[in-house]
Amino acid sequence: MDSVQIETAASLSLEIPQIVTTSTTPAPAPKPSFRIPKDAIRTSLRASTADAVLATGFSITTSGILLSNFLVELDASPVVFGLLCSIPMLVNLIQPLGAYFSERTTSRFRYSVGIYGTARLLWLMLAIAIAIFSWEGMSSQQLIWLTLLIVLASHLLGGLGSASWLSWLAMIVPRRLRGRYFGIRNSAVSLMNLICMPLAGLGVSHWYGGTIQGYGVVLLVGIVFGIVSIGCQYFKVDINPQLQNSLGSTSTKPNSRDELVHSPTIPNHSANSIWKNYNFLIFLIYISLWMFAVHLSAPFFNLYMLDTLGIDVSWVTVYGSLQAGANLLMLIWWGKLADRVGNLPILIFVGIMVGLTPIFWLGINANQLDIWLWLPLLHILAGVTWAAIDLCNNNLQLAIAPIKNQSIYFAIAAAVAGGSGALGTTIGSFIAQFSIWGGLLGLFAFSGLLRLAALVPLFFVQEPGK
Repeated sequence: MDSVQIETAASLSLEIPQIVTTSTTPAPAPKPSFRIPKDAIRTSLRASTADAVLATGFSITTSGILLSNFLVELDASPVVFGLLCSIPMLVNLIQPLGAYFSERTTSRFRYSVGIYGTARLLWLMLAIAIAIFSWEGMSSQQLIWLTLLIVLASHLLGGLGSASWLSWLAMIVPRRLRGRYFGIRNSAVSLMNLICMPLAGLGVSHWYGGTIQGYGVVLLVGIVFGIVSIGCQYFKVDINPQLQNSLGSTSTKPNSRDELVHSPTIPNHSANSIWKNYNFLIFLIYISLWMFAVHLSAPFFNLYMLDTLGIDVSWVTVYGSLQAGANLLMLIWWGKLADRVGNLPILIFVGIMVGLTPIFWLGINANQLDIWLWLPLLHILAGVTWAAIDLCNNNLQLAIAPIKNQSIYFAIAAAVAGGSGALGTTIGSFIAQFSIWGGLLGLFAFSGLLRLAALVPLFFVQEPGK
């Protein structure tokens, strides 16, 4: 710690220019500015990247294909898969409450550690339950519902902390570096996925005690990764929400290009009122429609491969690694392009390709050609396109939200996105069960059409600075 300067919120400087007067006329009140030393910014960005990489090791084991395969082994129904995927989105409705609580604290770091530390330790209960199940002390249905309860509890806690965490990151990352930084950061996350996903899949499928026991062992390793990732947040500059909001009503001039000091500027379009910020409201319409259309089918691609096509989980994790590899290769390029041309053109162009992707699944079967060629190509396409969508959606949201009460803006956006996404997943889970609607393939086609329609509001969004 002696070579790295970590500043707490109390040490963030409020610059008070010296006023020299020759009369008794009161001097005008100085305008405060938010300045973080460039060394502290660099340290914070490195710590944030390490945090994201290690947290990926945790999320690999507590979501996605490994958790889905665990539930498939327990003979879970499509409704369970719908609940599994809708819970993380539905609990986003609690984010405005989390933002309200966080804005009344004095430390983003302490709030984040308390929330996410508890959420990740909850997964130890599932690891213990898997051991009990292996000794025939618990039924598969009991284990399924315990899994859903842990998913619900951990994501409820995450919903209370997400807006505060995003606001913390938004204050640390300089505006002009967002595309490049998030491109590099997300590339590191994709590399972690690329390496760990197939290793975890092989560990689960080849564990001598069976795949369910194997998942329990891999889950324990993931929990360790998750706890260590929280420790990385200690090295990020702490932000006092009270100080942040006191500076929110002040516009400051950006610093020179050679100085890595972050001086946020505030959009002028009714930033003090969410419901008068029409640009933000249009963005909410877009994100709600988009999340509904995407999550109508997104949870069921893995189910289609594992259950309908009967593909081994090790193959599915290899596809996931191909997707992560494509994501890794493209993220930095998408980030630089976004800094140059803006996020909106990329979202519209790539969104069309993402809308067409579910339709490509209609001809997929379990033959050798599809397993060796078309499924890998589909996952590579998903990696390339979703790298752009995730990056640009995040950057656009950061650009539109003002500094004052920033976490509340993020919370409302997350609540709208989570509610609409959960609704899409719930409706999709019921459609998937009825062959009269085409089953999973009919669901994929319907989702693709809705994705294309959801892009229309983007034509009415204005990106600040572009």
